[in-house]
Amino acid sequence: MFVLFLSCKTTTPSQTIPAEENSLLWEISGKNLAIPSYLYGTMHIICAEDFKVTKQMNEKFAVAGKVYLELDMDNPGMLFKTMQLSLLQNGTLKDLFSESDYAKLNRFVSDSLGMPMLLLNKMKPFALMSLLYGKVLTCSKTESYEQTFVEMAKAQKKEVLGLETPEDQFSVFDQIPDSSEARMVMEFINNFEDQRQEFRKMVEAYKNQDIAELYRQMSNSPDMAGFEDELLIKRNQKWIPVMETAMQAGSTFFAVGAGHLPGQHGVIQLLRDKGYDVKAVK
Repeated sequence: MFVLFLSCKTTTPSQTIPAEENSLLWEISGKNLAIPSYLYGTMHIICAEDFKVTKQMNEKFAVAGKVYLELDMDNPGMLFKTMQLSLLQNGTLKDLFSESDYAKLNRFVSDSLGMPMLLLNKMKPFALMSLLYGKVLTCSKTESYEQTFVEMAKAQKKEVLGLETPEDQFSVFDQIPDSSEARMVMEFINNFEDQRQEFRKMVEAYKNQDIAELYRQMSNSPDMAGFEDELLIKRNQKWIPVMETAMQAGSTFFAVGAGHLPGQHGVIQLLRDKGYDVKAVK
């Protein structure tokens, strides 16, 4: 989830998205593909009342032979591996914050997560942020598109694979200094209500399948300027060869965070640059 949050903070302006291309679901065809594949932009967690599985999504999912998420979420070892990778190798979170900031963090964690910082003190800052960021949702019941796709794939006996490994994903954040991540944690806490309002705007744009508006919101958020190459661009570029190989083998349904779709270096444009026809499915 935090990956999507950062994706929505780091995209830089590069092009205008035509209104007719406002969609979360895309068909990939052309080049040397015998049959189309499909691309869907998700929000990794969303309030249940805002969650929607459309008829078109169900239809395209059903015809695909395999499903690719950012990570292979039906791998039974992934949770353990993620927990391992979430831990600091040296020191604790207390070493990364001033005394006053750590006290404020401790209060926030206690109030929002109902546990003392002592239990989380070995987590990397961005891993802690992924827990805290869930609190921007004001609902009691949430849904996950990724988990839904895993369940749909299981019911339809489809294989679920990952565009990257947990090691790949964590290595992205390991490029960011712990001090910068700690600063982000405090900015999140100090501006919590603003974060909630920003997230609500993103959800509204997402519900409207308005990736042009999502793109505008991303482009106007400067919080993580300087890290966009690692967080978005390089990851998108690494996914393309994996997608090409999968599509050549048969129709595939890809689902990635919506922040990865738009822009000059987004997945849609990168596929077009490779010679594929990528069209919005309405």
